[in-house]
Amino acid sequence: MLAVVVVALAVAVVVQATPWPAALLIRSVFAKGAADTVAEMTPYAPSTGVDALGDFAYADGSPDTTLAAYSPTGGGDALPTVVWIHGGAWISGQASNVEPYLQILAARGYTTIALNYTVGPEATYPAAVTQLNTALGYIVDHAGELRVDPDRIVLAGDSAGAQLASQLGALITNPQYAGLLGITPALAPENVRGMVLNCGVYDLQRMADLTGIASWGFKTALWAYTGTKDWSATYAGSTMSTIDFVTSDFPPTYISGGNGDDLTWLQSVPMAQRLQSLDVPVTPVFWPHDHEPALPHEYQFHLDYADAQSALEDTVAFLDEVTSNP
Repeated sequence: MLAVVVVALAVAVVVQATPWPAALLIRSVFAKGAADTVAEMTPYAPSTGVDALGDFAYADGSPDTTLAAYSPTGGGDALPTVVWIHGGAWISGQASNVEPYLQILAARGYTTIALNYTVGPEATYPAAVTQLNTALGYIVDHAGELRVDPDRIVLAGDSAGAQLASQLGALITNPQYAGLLGITPALAPENVRGMVLNCGVYDLQRMADLTGIASWGFKTALWAYTGTKDWSATYAGSTMSTIDFVTSDFPPTYISGGNGDDLTWLQSVPMAQRLQSLDVPVTPVFWPHDHEPALPHEYQFHLDYADAQSALEDTVAFLDEVTSNP
């Protein structure tokens, strides 16, 4: 019995001292969910008409700094481009999780690019932001090879990827924010035609105030990603809250979340309202709280839902509108 107590105490000490065990547990759950979602999306991806341009290393020194690009077959050398950042609570996920969705968008006339980055706890904030900014510079520098029109780029993301995309959008359009991060933007404001933000997090203080099992998972993920257990009171917690740093120069934004996802009401709706108060053109796609079926987190990838199909069409219409002028 004494040995069991000692082991239990040792485990408790480890769990309190490092986010690694819990983060890896959360990662395994997210990985299973991502694989199931990819399997659900795959039947909707086009079997022809889209070229996989390949996988490219956008920086040296890490196996995580890669991107995957897709383009319509025969689509030309300079197409409007959607650059997508995958989700996964900042501690999981990979570019392949969004491959079917980007193939669908590519079939609609876009070059689409999925970015990998180093997740936590393997790297801590703001490493991922720095890597993603480097990726944007690589895309512009290799625009011909990637079939990218560098003046018609849309930044996009889902869940944690939407938070990261919103950081890049704020970084590019708010010089004071770029100064706080100590990052020189790789893109100019005129390069970015719009943002697609799905099911993201934009106000970390509201998340810090949550309780319960979902809150435990979120707080553990942020501990792993930021490197500090008290992230809400730090530079990371502040500067990740992009709702505080968007300006009237923020790009036109498509923003959405499912009515069955608590993040919609805590994060996406307030972010949409904040952007509208700044006179940023906003395309909000939300449903009443009692809508049936209740649409879950990252509902847009669940293409068996009619509402996900509708949101896809809304997304394409937004992309067409903001990139229509050469």
